[in-house]
Amino acid sequence: MESIEALASRCRVATPSDTVLHSECAYTFHSPYSSESGIVVNLNSFIGTIQELAFSNVSETKDVFLRIVKERVKKEVEEGKESETPTKLAIGVDGGFATDDDKYETISTYSVVVLESPNKVIVEMPYNESEKEKFPESVVKSVESVIHHVGLAIQQDLSAWEDNEEIPVTKYATDLPFVDNGVTISPDPKSWKCEKSGDTENLWLNLSDGFIGGGRKNWDGSGGSNGALDHFQETGEKYPLVVKLGTITSEGSTVHADCYSYAKDEDGPVKIPNLQELLAKRGIQVAGLQKTEKSTAELEVELNAVSSRLAHITTVFCRVLTKKVWQHRITHLMQSQKAGPNSSQFLDQAYKVVQVLSALPEFQKRYGTAPNGDITTHRFFSGVSPRNAPNDLLTQTARLVSALTSGKFSLPEDKLDSSEPADPKYRLAPRMFKHIIGKDHVDFKTGQQQDAAQFLQYLLEQIDRAEMKFDCDIQKTSRLFSFQTESRLLCSADQKIKYADTAPETVWSLRVPMERAVVIPASEKEEPEQKRLKQEEEKSIPSVSFDACLDGWSAEAILDDYRWPHLGNTVHTATQKTRFKNFPSHLWIQIQRYTLGPDWQPVKLEVKLDIPEELDLSAYKATGPQDGETLVPDEVAQAPSQPEISEAALGQLMDMGFGMNGCKRALMAVGGSNTEAAMNWIFEHNMDPDFNDPLPEPSTAPAPAVGGDGVDDAVVSSLVDSLGCFTFDQVRAALKETSGAADRAADWLFSHMDDLDGAIASLQDKNAATSALSPVELDDGPGKYRMVGMVSHIGKNTGSGHYVAHIKHDGKWVIFNDEKVALSENPPIPHAYLYLYQRMDTLDS
Repeated sequence: MESIEALASRCRVATPSDTVLHSECAYTFHSPYSSESGIVVNLNSFIGTIQELAFSNVSETKDVFLRIVKERVKKEVEEGKESETPTKLAIGVDGGFATDDDKYETISTYSVVVLESPNKVIVEMPYNESEKEKFPESVVKSVESVIHHVGLAIQQDLSAWEDNEEIPVTKYATDLPFVDNGVTISPDPKSWKCEKSGDTENLWLNLSDGFIGGGRKNWDGSGGSNGALDHFQETGEKYPLVVKLGTITSEGSTVHADCYSYAKDEDGPVKIPNLQELLAKRGIQVAGLQKTEKSTAELEVELNAVSSRLAHITTVFCRVLTKKVWQHRITHLMQSQKAGPNSSQFLDQAYKVVQVLSALPEFQKRYGTAPNGDITTHRFFSGVSPRNAPNDLLTQTARLVSALTSGKFSLPEDKLDSSEPADPKYRLAPRMFKHIIGKDHVDFKTGQQQDAAQFLQYLLEQIDRAEMKFDCDIQKTSRLFSFQTESRLLCSADQKIKYADTAPETVWSLRVPMERAVVIPASEKEEPEQKRLKQEEEKSIPSVSFDACLDGWSAEAILDDYRWPHLGNTVHTATQKTRFKNFPSHLWIQIQRYTLGPDWQPVKLEVKLDIPEELDLSAYKATGPQDGETLVPDEVAQAPSQPEISEAALGQLMDMGFGMNGCKRALMAVGGSNTEAAMNWIFEHNMDPDFNDPLPEPSTAPAPAVGGDGVDDAVVSSLVDSLGCFTFDQVRAALKETSGAADRAADWLFSHMDDLDGAIASLQDKNAATSALSPVELDDGPGKYRMVGMVSHIGKNTGSGHYVAHIKHDGKWVIFNDEKVALSENPPIPHAYLYLYQRMDTLDS
């Protein structure tokens, strides 16, 4: 106990806004269920790890932790209950489907432990109701705050939920009726109960009369006793505001609680600005209160996870399953992925894309580990402390891929055929990966489903930037998929030819030419009944050949309004033909299965694609300039044109009594239109000897000196002189951000005056990231490819539905559908959205 008392001052109390990771290790997917040692949570940083990694990349050599160990134990089933068939489409109620909570109970064990680097236990004492009195008060408060905290997983899901649902401020708080009936609420949670049913959980306090009632009853019979809502209706709907007991906490002057308005014009979660005052009237002092109950939003996040299980259950309930597909043993990689992420807790398209990427040997080598390899060490863990690990993209990518490739979290082979839900120790829910990859994206940070192709491109871009920051000499992951195309442009005026290369791309997007779609009748070899069933099932869905898609992409295109610099920028028709500049080792193909309908909403094309598993694209390789072709002359770099002077701004300055030449000089110096900046320039330069001299003709003006960053040095000097309050470096950064436009640069500088240094630092970071993505030599080889993976979408548009991944393994297709992994007897090759091909000459490398 002396060792614990010596470190008690380091124990902090976790607030609702603190990041608490108590459900899994920050570096691996070990959880409290994984082993008898569970995970240890640092009581200062609140970040959990396995014991071996508790002191990774930190300066402390001794600290105090909470060890959390959990075990799932099957409940004893009452006699006669085993064979009951569900009669309701509901979960967790009589007659409905049983949940994991109905079949199993979780036994949680806690202990307070002092560890010394690197992995030595100094002292460990059990923590429970009977033992906690022995610990210092600061330790008890810290431990209790960690145990009852929602944790990082729910926090991140809540963040996505809140991005979609903004909680309004109630209009009833200020004039809320108060019934002075002498009711005060005991600080002891054990004394709280519903005044109607006697329930002791899910209790809501009416802020007007102090009535405690149970929460709402759900549509399927689950939930609370409905006591609080019934009371609101029985009292004439005069007292609409309630707060959930057990969710009230304070952080400084801010009070956090789950509040609800039963008023018909609100009827939802609300914010109550004067909540602390209303609670004080019932004797509740919020200072020191700790959260012990889940809020409505937290329960909704959990209900979404249950709903996804219901969807799977009802699928089984409503159709006859085909024969068992687990006929062959799957390797470590496939076994471990049978415990894949739950889609309700992870961006659906993100999981499927990463699933396919993780099957690539090159991706495995960089981010994964060998089967049965060590997942506690990785090059991308180096220098990353437990506190920073949840927000480090490379750490979380390595964490996920290592878990998938190592087999560490594989289901034992004797449990592969089990119909029971997988033990939590075998489940991988990469919430931290989801959060770090999507947190800065306007769409991916939400819980809404997004387009898989868009996510793939965004993921590769973010990984590239993180890799270059880690090691500027590293070969970027996107190089596996990067290709350029070459455009051959024929000028109709003089028949000269121009060649132009595109920027590197990672996804080859092909349009589906529905005008060439045909309906293919059932095979004549099929029996009439079999043919009829197949036709009914497919509903005469048209088919398009992949060759038709290729023809559309490679065909000559007419560009009507192309401007030709060698002809004085005159407009003439151009004929364009596109070909591959290089063939990458892996090629992602996106089939554009979505189009805009008459109402401008995306509509999915009902079409089958006749795409072969082997492709030969050699005929589509660019050849470059050929003998006998006359090429367009190289474009000569021209000096930037002078800014156009605004006549209105010129008139305003001349109305103040200044000469035309001086006013023109001033406007030229500040971009042509900023009157205020021009006035400042005039006041600084009106005594210059050449102030009223005529401006030189544009044709005779010398070419400006341009710095290495492409910014005109003369404009920099002019703006520094005219504006007077900015340095050369600040002005140069603003000009670079605004593409050299002086007036926009001046506006940018003034609009960022509050934190100019911070804004410029952000620009430098962005420019550094952009330079890190500069083109490099791309991989190239023969144009023959073989299909190795695909991602299919089930649904009407990319904003809804479900994604499924298929991976070619040992010559057989394997389906990855959340927690279901099986051999695929009929892979949906004609219906996939993304296809991944590998160049044949790299298949054995």
